Amino acid sequence: MKRWLLILPLGLILFAVGFGSGLAWSRRPTPTPFTTPTQTGTPSPSSTQTKTPTSSLTATDTPTPTITSTSTDTPTITLTPTITDTPTITPTPSRTPTPTATPIIRGRVLVQANCRYGPGSAYLYEWGLYPRNRVTVLGRNQDTSWVYVDPWNYIDYCWVKTEFLEFDGDVTAVPQIRTLLPYTEFYWPPTNVQASRIGAQVMVTWYLVPMSLDDDRGYLIEAWLCQDGQLRFTPLHFWASPAFLTDEPGCMQPSSARIYTAEKHGYTEWVLIPWPPHPTPESIPEGDQD
Repeated sequence: MKRWLLILPLGLILFAVGFGSGLAWSRRPTPTPFTTPTQTGTPSPSSTQTKTPTSSLTATDTPTPTITSTSTDTPTITLTPTITDTPTITPTPSRTPTPTATPIIRGRVLVQANCRYGPGSAYLYEWGLYPRNRVTVLGRNQDTSWVYVDPWNYIDYCWVKTEFLEFDGDVTAVPQIRTLLPYTEFYWPPTNVQASRIGAQVMVTWYLVPMSLDDDRGYLIEAWLCQDGQLRFTPLHFWASPAFLTDEPGCMQPSSARIYTAEKHGYTEWVLIPWPPHPTPESIPEGDQD
């Protein structure tokens, strides 16, 4: 009886242990086998990874109209026809013949002559020329009575009377030119310059400029006077006031004149002479008319 009582609790213990282990075994398979299928549900998005239409996005990118814009840029290259402006350079050939058109005239000095700063004996002396000296002619005055030359034995240019030279060509073919005078600041120009007319005679007066005897070279008047129906450039030298000039009627252009103070270093600024006009028939009294 006692042995039975001992076996009964032991069996109950074994039963409880076996039942608990059975419960534990029955709970265990449920999580592991079925959780993995839930992971198989995740591959379904992998099938959605067939959304590689991301390449379709790139397809939309591939039509990049930027390639077509480059074709629109090519018309900008059509600006190159603006190079047609180069025909503006074509006028330059028209200038190139001009130097060849002026012949090179050379001359030889016949007699001793003074080479001056201007085309006339009224201008200051600059250089001396002697027989058989050679010169190159650069220009002439209005009536070719004086020529502007480059003496071969002098570093500058000057004016000499045409009759003192012989030439190897037609000197009238060189251009008519005007040149600048040497400038001085040692003295001032004439003041109170006035002019009056009696018929064809014009009298010019001015105040004298004090100068030393060594520097004093008088006064230069450059005048454009009417003579024989033509306006002529006429340079004149005077030592003192007044000066008398002949200005005839009959020219289409008005006469004029200007005056300088001259000293051995050069000339002052010029002063315009208030030139009196020729009398009109209305201004002449009736008794004086022919």
